[in-house]
Order: sequence, then C-alpha cells, then structure tokens
Amino acid sequence: MHALFAFVKKEFHHILRDKWTLIILLVTPILMLILIGFAMSTEVKGTTFMVVDPSRDASTAEIVEKLSQSVYFSFGGYLRNEGEIDSAFRQGKAGLIVAFPTQFEAERIHDGKAQIAVITDASDPNTAKTLTTYANAIISEWMQNKYTAQDIPLSIGVESRLLYNPAMKGAYNFVPGVLGMILLLICAMMTSISIAREKESGTMEILLASPMKPVAIILAKTIPYFVLSCLNLITSLSMSMFVLGVPVRGSWIALISISLLYIFVALLLGVMISTIANSQLVALLISGMGMMLPVMLLSGMMFPIESMPIVLRLLSHIIPTRWYVSAMRKIMIKGLGFGSIMTEIGVLALMAVIVLVISLKKFKPRLE
Repeated sequence: MHALFAFVKKEFHHILRDKWTLIILLVTPILMLILIGFAMSTEVKGTTFMVVDPSRDASTAEIVEKLSQSVYFSFGGYLRNEGEIDSAFRQGKAGLIVAFPTQFEAERIHDGKAQIAVITDASDPNTAKTLTTYANAIISEWMQNKYTAQDIPLSIGVESRLLYNPAMKGAYNFVPGVLGMILLLICAMMTSISIAREKESGTMEILLASPMKPVAIILAKTIPYFVLSCLNLITSLSMSMFVLGVPVRGSWIALISISLLYIFVALLLGVMISTIANSQLVALLISGMGMMLPVMLLSGMMFPIESMPIVLRLLSHIIPTRWYVSAMRKIMIKGLGFGSIMTEIGVLALMAVIVLVISLKKFKPRLE
C-alpha cells in the first residue's frame, strides 16, 4: 500500500511539474463551456440590409422601418436600382436586400396585391435561409397589422432570391471552412510535433548551438512541411471540385496566393507552439485540441460570427481561419478576385510577421 501511495505521489509531482499539461487539463473544459455556450447559436442578429425602392411611398417606408426596428436587421441605406444588388453583396455591404416594385403603393391600394423580393447571399445557405425567414415574418406581421387597421384585403407576395448558391447546397458553405480547419490543424501539428521531438531527443540543443541563425532553423523546419501542405491543398481542392461539386468561380491566382500565405501562417503557429511545449504530447494537445475548438466555433465555418457576444467577435479576429474562410468563399462561390480579398491578405500577412517575431524571440534566449 505504501508503494502505491508513493507512485501516486510521484505521478502528481510529474503532472504539477509540467505546467502546460496542467493548464490544458484544467482550462480546456472552461474554455469549451464558454465557447460552446455562447458561440453555438444559429440566431443571426444585426444583419445589414439595403433597399431598392423606386417609389419611396408610405407603405415601403413603413416596411423598411419595421425591418429596421427588428434586432435581426440594421438598415444600411438605399440602392439606386437592381443593377447594384450584385455589387452590394460582393463588396460585403449587405447580407440581405429588399426590392420593391415601381408602383408598390398603387398596386397595394388598387389591386390589393403587390410583390416584394427578398434577396440573400446563399454562399452561406444556413444564414441565407434564416435571414429570409426573419424578413418574411416581419413583412407578414406588417401586412397583418395593415389589414386589421384598414380592413382591406391584402395579398403581398414575398419572392425569395438566393444569389451564388440557388440550389442551397451545403457543401458550398462547409467546404471552405473545413479546408481552412484541415490546413491549419495539420500544418500546426506537423511543425510543433517535429520541433518538440527534436527537443525531447536532445538534437535541438545541437542545432541551437550551431552557427545557424534562429530564422534559418525555423525556415529549415517549415519548408519541407510547406511542400507537403501544398500537396494537401491540391488534393483537398481536387476533392472539393470533382467529388463534392464545389466550383472555383473566381481567380485561381488569388486562391493559390491566399492559400499559400495561410499555410505559411499555420506552419509558423506550429513553430511558436513548439517553443513553449517541452514534449510532443503537449505540442499535440495545444496544436490539436487547443486550436480545434476555437477554429470550429469562431471562424464562421459553422455559426455566424455576427450572432456572438462582442467578446467572442473580437476574439475571432485573431483566428487565421476566419480570414481564410472569408476569402475562400469570396473566390470560390462569389467569383471574385484579388481586389476583394486585400483585407484578408493584409491580416494574414500581419499575423505571419507577428508569429515569426514571437518565435524568434523564444529562440534567442536559448542561443545566448
């Protein structure tokens, strides 16, 4: 019995000595509850909507005001004509557009009938369906109140138009997200475990004592995995196109460029993780379990970021996958090019610089 207690005491000492394992064991459940509790919501709030309204009459103003008063929508202004609808979606100015006919008020009064078009960006079919449902319910409520107040039969048809993904294929939504998650996790795990293995075997000390500069060591470790990750990218894109049927409508040059930059950021994240992890197990836990949940919940691949609390929305800005998924949806589904993803490229490039600087800082004390 004494021997058993001795071994138990030794195991506790071993766990307490490894601070990263202890942090992962105790902090991960708390983070999971917070992220899942607040991020897992299909409710979409505060979506910007714009309006095409040639008549600008009393009834259309009432409907616009009714939509604006809802927690689900925020009025973003008027478009001059329907020709500006596609541009508004491509530039990210609106998540939903309501288009009224030229003589809406006259048709409603004289014929008791009118038609309203509710147009959404269906590159994210779940969000598009939710927004359409919200808008239909609000317009129906207005119509019911109008009918009760005036005792005039109304028949207002609401036509739903789905841009970029009219068939509402789920693959159009999840493929860019899954592609981003796979590349980030695999790249981060590959480099973090590789360098942690060097540290465990003692060969990292030899490298750090050599004339090689820290940046050369980091590049030497990342280049082979960069090449392998490029093969993964080619395989994943081929599967997406020829098996899942997701098209690439935009610029291939933009797609490859943003993907290579994203892979580089993911590899550098693995290097940074390896500088704080003393074993392969800790590196695996941080790069795998520690990154998977934030990537899944805060990148927009599963749940709309707009519906999350402000703290999680701000936190999502430091998740590289958020920017990659946004860029891939613009290129693959909306058919856009370099001009539309300059923000995403800039953010990922800044992340690469920051992570590289942190990794170099972590290497330098060991060299001294």
